[in-house]
Amino acid sequence: MVTDDALFSTDRLERARAAAAAAGLDALIVTPGADLRYLTGYEALPLERLTCLLLPVDGDPVLIAPQLEVPAAQASPAGRLGIEIVGWQETQNSYEFAAGRLPKGVGVVGVDNHMWAEKLLGFRAAMPDARQELAGPVLSDLRMRKTPAEVEALRLAGDAIDRVHARMGEWLRVGRTEREVGQDIADAILAEGHSRVDFVIVASGPNGASPHAEVSDRLIRQGEPVVVDIGGTMPDGYCSDSTRNYVVGEPPAEYAEYHAVLLRAQIAQTEAVRPGITAEQLDAIGRDIITEAGYGEYFVHRTGHGIGLETHEEPYIVGGSSRPLEPGMAFSVEPGIYLPGRHGARIEDICVCTETGGDRLNRTSRELQLLT
Repeated sequence: MVTDDALFSTDRLERARAAAAAAGLDALIVTPGADLRYLTGYEALPLERLTCLLLPVDGDPVLIAPQLEVPAAQASPAGRLGIEIVGWQETQNSYEFAAGRLPKGVGVVGVDNHMWAEKLLGFRAAMPDARQELAGPVLSDLRMRKTPAEVEALRLAGDAIDRVHARMGEWLRVGRTEREVGQDIADAILAEGHSRVDFVIVASGPNGASPHAEVSDRLIRQGEPVVVDIGGTMPDGYCSDSTRNYVVGEPPAEYAEYHAVLLRAQIAQTEAVRPGITAEQLDAIGRDIITEAGYGEYFVHRTGHGIGLETHEEPYIVGGSSRPLEPGMAFSVEPGIYLPGRHGARIEDICVCTETGGDRLNRTSRELQLLT
């Protein structure tokens, strides 16, 4: 287990302040979500009442919360970081209250990308002379470079989801519905250490041709491929995500053929992870292999997404992105092949770029798993 003290430190606040200043911002305003948890360790409830971190470039951070939420904020890692936590009363205008805690002369404010529209408009009314800009470019640039403690948290999340995949034979059987199997998987995700189930995809037969298929009441049949893509959030906030492919019985010959192509592409991509390779170059390695085998039109999404306190965050491994990979960047490598109306396959591992190459955090077999 990675401790909160190892994950959440005042260093994050200082780096965010410096990055905001370099971006020409006078302050950051961050409402509940992954950005707030990253900076303070506080997993605040996203309520109609205003909670926000005020982080001025010149001045001390202040965490504003409804008075009834102050005890929860104080009990979180934010309470151990020396951040001033101030509650506002029900009869107060929370936006004016928060704006009054910012230094005089704040002209350009960075707001988190997921701030609710009503809250953004509330700040605009309370700060008519200030301009709002997205803080995403500032905060995502910090969050995409994981510390060793964050990598360890992701490794433990990967171990937990691997343990769920290792138990698939307990649940995936002919005659059961995707929904029944999905419920068993969701229960296991919690039992194996996650605090929340984020998604469970159990896509059998033609449903596997839809990358984000929802579980249904469709019965699993003999010899039918099943795509299982699962993930959750650990108590420390860090996420898991892994996809494997299963067949109860013997797979169709066509499916076995393109799963082998997919496996070759995914292995080539994970082995190519290293500092300096760009996101689009990594995407192209697997895409070229799949295209040369005649399945290029059936690889319909990017190769991967960053992962951390959110399942999807920067960096994105996609064509058109010239971003070079750097040590500490964590992301999925998940090429897929989807034949409409028939079946599909995706192989997904979380990888971390290291000083010398790549570290694959998911260790279950990537081969097609034949269940009895």
